[in-house]
Amino acid sequence: MSDFHRFGLGTYKNTDPADCRNAVRTALETGYRHVDTAQMYDNETYVGEGIAEADVARDDVFLATKLDMDNLARDAVHETTAESLEKLDTEYVDLLYVHWPIDSYDPAETLPALDTLRTEGAIRNVGLSNFTPELLDEAIERLESPVFAHQVEMHPLLQQEELHERALDDDHWLVAYCPVARGQVADVPELVEIGEKHDASPYQVSLAWLLSKENVAAIPKATSKAHIVENYGALDLELDDEDVARIDGIEREERLVDFPAAPWNE
Repeated sequence: MSDFHRFGLGTYKNTDPADCRNAVRTALETGYRHVDTAQMYDNETYVGEGIAEADVARDDVFLATKLDMDNLARDAVHETTAESLEKLDTEYVDLLYVHWPIDSYDPAETLPALDTLRTEGAIRNVGLSNFTPELLDEAIERLESPVFAHQVEMHPLLQQEELHERALDDDHWLVAYCPVARGQVADVPELVEIGEKHDASPYQVSLAWLLSKENVAAIPKATSKAHIVENYGALDLELDDEDVARIDGIEREERLVDFPAAPWNE
């Protein structure tokens, strides 16, 4: 199995074929080794092409995708995963997530199908996304496979302390999407000031803060080469304990991805 890389490329809304291919190729050639996509993103084909175009072996890339909300019945899990593998032009994905535990999600149907896919080798690891602590506990109890990762919105304005503690207790990865709060971290005074202290951008500070946390990974979306390279620079930024504590103490909270049917609104 490819090693898991804590820093990856997000591809949400990157649906232009050339832009998506170029972003994936550029990221891999910059040093990224983790690429995240989803059936819902309608770009798995372009992601696969970008991986193929990059001067990086497929086995060195940790590739993750996610099942759409309508594809969670047992047969649909198998059928649409096969379609995703074909689009991605790969024999396996390193990680398959349940994107949202809503609509067609049924633990008794969905989770055994994931176990079977892992046994068959179509997926290397099982992941969950956007689960509440209660739904997460239920899934962990039902699955035969270990939960490898739980992907959630996470950034300095939504710190996910409870889910982080759960990840530490269960020893799975907490993978942060929207890790720079869709650019809003640029307006957070603490991050701006810490960035000035280290000659870094607020975006890099936000990413470095996430990476300072045990069992946390980050998958910032980027399209341009400049943005891809800037984000990657967060790996070289070492925040001190005072910086981390200051960010931990931010009281402002804002969830960006929210809608009435989201699990936490039930």
